[in-house]
Amino acid sequence: MNQQIYFLNGPNANLYGMDKSGTYGSESFASIGERCQRRAASHNITLQFRQSNHEGVLVDWIQEARQQAAGLIINAAGLTYSSVPILDALLMFDGPIIEAHMSNIWKREPFRHHSMVSKAATGVIAGLGVIGYELAIDAVVELIKANAA
Repeated sequence: MNQQIYFLNGPNANLYGMDKSGTYGSESFASIGERCQRRAASHNITLQFRQSNHEGVLVDWIQEARQQAAGLIINAAGLTYSSVPILDALLMFDGPIIEAHMSNIWKREPFRHHSMVSKAATGVIAGLGVIGYELAIDAVVELIKANAA
């Protein structure tokens, strides 16, 4: 299946593992990226695992993915709840989209209970920590295969 998927992470995801509250676990962002790369490689998939604190950069990457990727995973982090530009860019992506969150957003503050990203997402995985990131890769790969059949 030698294809490519994008896994985009929003603001402050680069600080995973440094949060004293433990909301996002103790594993560093770099380590999480390595785990995701291994999971993608097990499916013979090339993974672009990226993070930005800037909304416009995330929009640019989503637009780039339209030409480069068969599927997309996104944790827009704090922009999940407010970014119409990210939603609009995702709505223009033709492949499967998985929205992934390390924490269970529905067990957190009420403002986190509504996701702009979900309107464009094929599915949502939340609350499973790093395991959820790996499952998101599995899910997008299966969706790509189903679309190709």
